[in-house]
Amino acid sequence: MEHTTAIFPVEPSAQYRWWHHGIIYQVYPRSFQDSNGDGVGDLKGIITRLDYLQWLGVDCLWLSPIFPSPMADFGYDISDYRGIHPLFGNMEDFDELLSEVHERGMKLLLDLVPNHTSDQHPWFLESRSSRDNPRRDWYIWHDGKADGSVPNNWLSVFGGPAWEWDTHTGQYYYHAFLKEQPDLNWRNPEVQQAMLDVMRFWLEKGVDGFRVDVMWHMIKDSQLRDNPPVPNAPGDPANPLYDDYLPVYSTDQPEVHQIVRMMRELTDAYDDRLLIGEIYLPIPKLVTYYGQNNSGAHLPFNFQLLTLPWNSREIASAIDAYEGALPAGSWPNWVLSNHDKPRIASRLGLSQARIAAMLLLTLRGTPTIYYGDEIGMTDVPIPMDEIVDPQGLNMPDMNVSRDPCRTPMQWSPEINAGFSARKPWLRLPYNAARVNVEKQKNDTHSMLSFYRKLIDMRKKSAALSVGSYSPVYSDGQLISYLRQEYDETFLIILNLSHRPAYFRPQNTSYNGIIKLSTEEERIGMHVANVITLAGDEGLLVQIDN
Repeated sequence: MEHTTAIFPVEPSAQYRWWHHGIIYQVYPRSFQDSNGDGVGDLKGIITRLDYLQWLGVDCLWLSPIFPSPMADFGYDISDYRGIHPLFGNMEDFDELLSEVHERGMKLLLDLVPNHTSDQHPWFLESRSSRDNPRRDWYIWHDGKADGSVPNNWLSVFGGPAWEWDTHTGQYYYHAFLKEQPDLNWRNPEVQQAMLDVMRFWLEKGVDGFRVDVMWHMIKDSQLRDNPPVPNAPGDPANPLYDDYLPVYSTDQPEVHQIVRMMRELTDAYDDRLLIGEIYLPIPKLVTYYGQNNSGAHLPFNFQLLTLPWNSREIASAIDAYEGALPAGSWPNWVLSNHDKPRIASRLGLSQARIAAMLLLTLRGTPTIYYGDEIGMTDVPIPMDEIVDPQGLNMPDMNVSRDPCRTPMQWSPEINAGFSARKPWLRLPYNAARVNVEKQKNDTHSMLSFYRKLIDMRKKSAALSVGSYSPVYSDGQLISYLRQEYDETFLIILNLSHRPAYFRPQNTSYNGIIKLSTEEERIGMHVANVITLAGDEGLLVQIDN
């Protein structure tokens, strides 16, 4: 039963699925809750925190990978797609978690990593064993050039060439990320069937869908042509980096959409399941992943709020460009933070992080919240000798480690912030005893209380959850827009600057009651015509009928 639908003033149309009005919450399992005192989060730990997530009001948990893995890239190098890493528990623990999630009327998504496996996966061990092994063509093997150098100029996202020499068989294999993460050859029908069988295994278990890792990487140019350099790239030609080239041949190939369609067809064979794609592409390319006649991903992740400069005109323009580019019948989505990028509070500061929360939770489309953002967690400075992220270790002088945004959830003022009875796998911030769930839960002015009020308003309002979006206007400080459904209309005004601002749209005026503000004292006030905002203030105004 969908536990959110009954709260609407009028029942939503049958066209809306749970993810249209639901809120997704990303859990990084290593860092959410440790139940056995080894310093690493696990499935039983997540189970103990489900009541908190239900209290917060989220509808769906997305778990970063929990499968068996050598952990070269902390679970994104999978050695068995049908198991649970002992670090996180066992299959019985997973079954219990899934049952407990469903008992609370929530959903559970798994992180599927189909682009590459671990180099310890049985498939790759076979593929690597000889050139005539039946699974040789399951991965991308190629001879070097005449001089023995790599087949082309493709680079690893994590630094260095994307080709690794295999002495045993005398060929190179391709890895878009670590050399311990060889890319699968998705042009091989046997690979396609094997991965669809993996999806079927988990769907049969009852998971509610998948977030598909690096979806746009899955098919490569069949001719393995060189990627062109970025014009006027400032990089060092002797030590090129991934961003010095345009990955036009190593990613986003036309054939990838056929693969996504196959995944969607399988997902749709099960009732009410969701397929999300991780895709870092410009809007015109991103929206193609919805597929022809919406036969692709239900939600190709939209990272505009995560990657754009925090500039009111740029953000407003991107929102409108995205809304305008969406195929008919498709549904938008928004993301502020994730396990690969700096946290929103570190990028913008705590005051603007509240504005960002208002934007995320009042725009049209499915929002995804990254664990800890709801209490204003910030990136934790990790000493050089404690860095464990391979991206940070491979490029030590570039300060690109993802460890700072992956630190343990801060639950209480207790030792290790209530996350673990012993030293956590990554250090906590010095202020964890002050910035945590327990301290903020009963503080009506806290970030957590603000998030909960926003979520509660969204869940109780058809206008805010599934209503239409209409831009009002933006300037050098403000973004404003309307959300409307049935006879309910909300005006959202957000000040993305630190200075006072004036909302004064031309040729029209709005009258209404402030239902939520970053300045709590203004809640309940009536506003009309020119509306003043303090620096870092956001208003949610219910318009008078």
